[in-house]
Amino acid sequence: MGSSPTLGTSNNPGISNNTPQYLPENGKQLVSNFLKSRREGLSTNTIDFYDGYLRLSNSVIGVHITGQDIARFLDNLECSNGGKHAYYRVLRAFYNWVYSRKSGYNLNPQDNPILAVDAPKVGKRVLPSLTPEQLDLLIDQAECSRDKAIISLFADSGLRLSELANINRHNIDWQNRLIKVICKGNKEGYAPFGSKTQKLLSEWLTQCPTSDKLWDISEWGIAWMLRKLANKTGLPCNAHSFRRGFACHLHKKGLSTLSIMNLGRWSSLDMVTRYTRSITFDDCLELYKQANKS
Repeated sequence: MGSSPTLGTSNNPGISNNTPQYLPENGKQLVSNFLKSRREGLSTNTIDFYDGYLRLSNSVIGVHITGQDIARFLDNLECSNGGKHAYYRVLRAFYNWVYSRKSGYNLNPQDNPILAVDAPKVGKRVLPSLTPEQLDLLIDQAECSRDKAIISLFADSGLRLSELANINRHNIDWQNRLIKVICKGNKEGYAPFGSKTQKLLSEWLTQCPTSDKLWDISEWGIAWMLRKLANKTGLPCNAHSFRRGFACHLHKKGLSTLSIMNLGRWSSLDMVTRYTRSITFDDCLELYKQANKS
């Protein structure tokens, strides 16, 4: 990618005639400016997600890229449609920013190349959730009181991995069974927990080192512990499976998706709806089995 043209010159396609500005000299600088624009309100993991995919997409980064270029790039990727959709989402976010007023480049939004690209089709999967019996088995098979408390808290609260890993003792409201956590976007939120989790947390606190930190294990240590337990039991055991189970359990109890969204600290209903999609199928399947008993 060579030097980019000056904005405000009518010889350049997609460039408006507003106040002249200069585009970055290369695609790397475009990406760098995009990532800087994302930093406020996004987690480090999300920034790394954008950065990683954009590095792998450098052949279609620039102001002279067409929709056909992007579509051809996606078609030629040697990965599943789900993987291609991840590339598409990142490129869509990138180009929507480049061609927006927020970027300051004064490009014509109608010339945004991503507008001419169809999203790769991804099949909608019915995602399973843990049953109460499976959750009891995971807690029973956990190696220590700390791990038992972690699993129970995941299931009760729907906490994300980073949220759970960074809990401080003084953030726990034992009377109301609430924990103040830092959510996505560096926002404060509250996570509920039940009596069983309260008991397990109390047991752990009688054994853990004296520190304001609730756990003596890092975020990645928790992820590794869950992975080992999944291998041991053959059950889905990670933060996402617990978060999905949290939503499904509450939905079965009659809570609205809006209530679940607020309790689980989601920013929109989209993911809650996706997580609870399996509820209708499971309930209908049970009715089917009952209706067809010989």
